Amino acid sequence: MSTFQAPKGTYDLTPPRSATFLAVREAISAPLRDSGYGYIETPGFENVELFARGVGESTDIVTKEMYTLTTKGGDQLALRPEGTASVLRAALEANLHKAGNLPVKLWYSGSYYRYERPQAGRYRHFSQVGAEAIGTEDPVLDAELIILADQAYRSLGLRRFRILLNSLGDKECRPVYREALQTFLRDLDLDEETRRRIEINPLRVLDDKRADVQKQLTDAPKLRDYLCDACKAYHEEVRALLTAAGVAFEDDEKLVRGLDYYTRTTFEFVHDGLGSQSAVGGGGRYDGLSEMIGGPELPSVGWALGVDRTVLALEAEGVELDLPATTSVYAVPLGEEARRVLFGVVTELRRAGIAADFAFGGRGLKGAMKSANRSGARYTLVAGERDLAEGVVQLKDMESGEQSAVPLTEAAAELAKRLG
Repeated sequence: MSTFQAPKGTYDLTPPRSATFLAVREAISAPLRDSGYGYIETPGFENVELFARGVGESTDIVTKEMYTLTTKGGDQLALRPEGTASVLRAALEANLHKAGNLPVKLWYSGSYYRYERPQAGRYRHFSQVGAEAIGTEDPVLDAELIILADQAYRSLGLRRFRILLNSLGDKECRPVYREALQTFLRDLDLDEETRRRIEINPLRVLDDKRADVQKQLTDAPKLRDYLCDACKAYHEEVRALLTAAGVAFEDDEKLVRGLDYYTRTTFEFVHDGLGSQSAVGGGGRYDGLSEMIGGPELPSVGWALGVDRTVLALEAEGVELDLPATTSVYAVPLGEEARRVLFGVVTELRRAGIAADFAFGGRGLKGAMKSANRSGARYTLVAGERDLAEGVVQLKDMESGEQSAVPLTEAAAELAKRLG
């Protein structure tokens, strides 16, 4: 055993389970790639101020959970706790919004970091696939992103997830609600830290998961009662578009999400098989974020789906993905000449797009065949001195056990034909 272990709250992805994570990333990104979203990749760390401004200085993410560091040059950096602020910063820096084709549609995949108490489904290092549509205010765009996430989950075989939907209003109507909510919250029996949050971002109090807090929020003012006509119409259009697309959702008037930048549409994907950490992804509209980080007015919408939690959801439903075989052909050479010849065949197979592996290390036939069986290969190629002298190799079907000699020069073509 190594002297070192993965840091607390993190995990390693190793075969064979890592194949499931790759398949989940592929499934989530596939609908995006088919819908005009281009891939973007940003650094694993950013200027601290980017997240303080964008995510919100009052959020737990910024005040308690960010990993921060000071460089030798004195710069204050943070490991990225979420993807949206970084992606928007990169899009602005590259002037993608000036290319004349709005919205700028981007997708990304990567690791994110938050200092949290580790538990099932909550890690200090986690993986997400996200999507952002930057520069356009259109309820069709909000609906598109929700539909694409729903499509991705269903393509994986997930069925027991729910979509929660709400509207947070905009800069016109939310201040009125904010004042009414603050007045209500100030009369409650809350701790000092929560009272400070009332003054900075009172909507975050609604997101408090503690039972004693939620009990006091029963009669809290409802945001829907304060929405302006424009926000009501916008939200109703999103709901109508989802309904027309056959995507089921639940209205959740307490859904506010944990980041300060959301406006209007906000949504969350939850899975009831995951216990307390039921959220598998979520997002919403963030029309003012660009201006918060020094950019022009660029109304935008996006989401991020947790790869780790999606895998846990699959396990909770007992869904087994149909993963491609990592090895289709396994070559077993007997002798030095056979090693050179069969390695050439393996190279030819790989160039033809066939997954092939090789019995390295000069093992005997028995040990090499055990490795072939463990690899999951459908076929095994075996050759010794006598086979080579006759110009053939032995081709064994690992499912039926049938074995036959095929001409060495035709081995690759024969395997390609059998594997289809």
